[in-house]
Formats: sequence, structure tokens, C-alpha cells
Amino acid sequence: MAHKVTLIPGDGIGPEISQAARRVIDASGVAIDWEVVEAGEALIEEHGTPLPPYVLESIKKNGIALKGPLTTPIGKGFRSVNVTLRQELDLYANVRPARSLPGITSRYDNVNLVVVRENTEDLYAGIEHNVGKDAAESIKIITREASERICRHAFDLARSQGRKKVTAVHKANIMKLSDGLFLDCARRIAEEYADIEFEDMIVDAMCMKLVQSPDNYDVLVLPNLYGDIVSDLCAGLVGGLGVAPGANIGLKTAVFEPVHGSAPKHAGKNKVNPLAILLSGILMLQHLEEHQAADSIMHAVTAVLNEKQKVTYDLGGNASTSEMADAIIEKLPR
Repeated sequence: MAHKVTLIPGDGIGPEISQAARRVIDASGVAIDWEVVEAGEALIEEHGTPLPPYVLESIKKNGIALKGPLTTPIGKGFRSVNVTLRQELDLYANVRPARSLPGITSRYDNVNLVVVRENTEDLYAGIEHNVGKDAAESIKIITREASERICRHAFDLARSQGRKKVTAVHKANIMKLSDGLFLDCARRIAEEYADIEFEDMIVDAMCMKLVQSPDNYDVLVLPNLYGDIVSDLCAGLVGGLGVAPGANIGLKTAVFEPVHGSAPKHAGKNKVNPLAILLSGILMLQHLEEHQAADSIMHAVTAVLNEKQKVTYDLGGNASTSEMADAIIEKLPR
């Protein structure tokens, strides 16, 4: 039977890179029945929100979605659609692999780590208010339930992928209650996984060590805000957000997405690299246990990157988005 998957094309460049990823996934031979639903800025005038109820209903019904980038205004306007999706669907684990790829220019060639970020609380809970005219306050929420859940997810991921070490990242030297609770939970969960090495690291030291020797790290588990920042740092280690896939995992639903923005200035130009959403699609196929299709697409992507002939401008070539997708499809087994 075909997998029923919600496809949210997104804003800006979203529709064209989503189409490229869909074409490649379909060409791999896996049976996907796509349900396309629209979300984003264009929906506000008609629905009063960038996230109409039918989007959440589709994801809840199908249990899985592939999503293009959605615009989030800075400092004003509607709240992040991504944050809302994660909270409404209880997508508690944000999983961001950072792996060196052939043909991608970066300072390192041996990075292979995964950032596991708690996705539902911390400062991203959105509890904030003005204090008079000249101050504002945001409230940091850390709970035992969410901390234990995300730490267990990190250890289970390490075990399932044959990884050897989990590093819990925190600022418990300063935020002794909130980050202290997170660290205590990580240490307690680590006791259940004697086969996995455990360490903890203060977040500022972690950032320094990642740029010095990223090959020393395997799985990082972090509260929401630190996870957001450190996952982008790790993307920079392997070539940037244009090659950074992402997964948001819950008990009943999962949403896979590139982590870069909607790049409205490039919209409709058929020039943007589709790798991030395609790599997110590979994560989706692995989640669906379609490992043969996932491996086939990854081999095809690697072959195209190695040849450097049909890649987009940011990867050193002059191919369009659709031409790069065509080249990847050509490399798939027949």
C-alpha cells in the first residue's frame, strides 16, 4: 500500500524545491500518495492565519508530512508556523544530522553527528510580556517530563544508529534550577544506557569545541534554545543550511523539513539548491522504513555531488533546481 503523506510546499522557494524533492522520491519507486495542503503568508488574507486548521488535520490524519520553508516575521507579525506545528502536534524531538558530503566545500571533511533538540518548551514556549514601557520578560520553562523524554530519544537514536556517545549541552553553572533540572534528567537517563558513553558540556564551551574538533562528537542533546543555535552551527561545519535536513518527531506524527528560510528574493527563479528538502525526504523514508528507496536516493545524490556537473550555483555549478533533480533521478537504479 502507498504511504499517505502530507506535502506542505511552503513560502518563497518552497514550492519549487518541494516539487524537486517529490519528483526524486517518486522516481525512487517508493509508493507515496501525496496530499498537498497549503500554509504560509499567502493564506493570511483568506484564513486570518498562515496555518489553517486543515493543515493540522491533514498531518494528524496521515501521521507524516514533508514541509517546505515557511516565512517567520522578525520582531513582529504572526508567530512562527514551525513553532506552532511543533507544539500543536507535540513534535517533541527536533533531529538535525550534520554530515560531511562529497563535493560540498567546508572546513571539515569528517563530520558525522546528530543534534537532538527538545522542541516544545524552554524560552520557545512563548510566555513573555512587557514590563512597563522599557522592559520585556520571557519565561524559561524546563520540565522533568520533557527533559527525560528528549534525553531518552537521544540515547535511543544513538543505540539504533550504532553511535557511541551522547553529550548533554546546558548552562547549569548559571541557570542552576532550569538547566540544572535538564542536566539531572540527562544523567539519570544515561544510567539506563550502559553501552553508550555519556558526558555533559556547558553550551559556550560546546560551541568552541565543535569548531575545533567536531569529529569528537556523536549525538548532542540540548534544550530548545541552545539546540536551535548549536544545530545551525553544526550545519555550518558541513556547508551551511542549504545541505541541512531536519526532522520533528512526536509519538503519533512526524514532520520533515529543510531548516533554511524561504528566500523570497529567489522565489520562482528555479535556481535554488534542493538538497536540504531532499535530504529531509530521505529521513522521512527512513522513518517509514523504506530503507531501500532512502539508500538509492542517497547514492544518487552522492554521485551527482561527486561529478559536480549538474549542481546549482551555490554548489559550484550552473544547473537549475529542476535540472539538479533530473540529474539525481538519472542516477537512480532502473
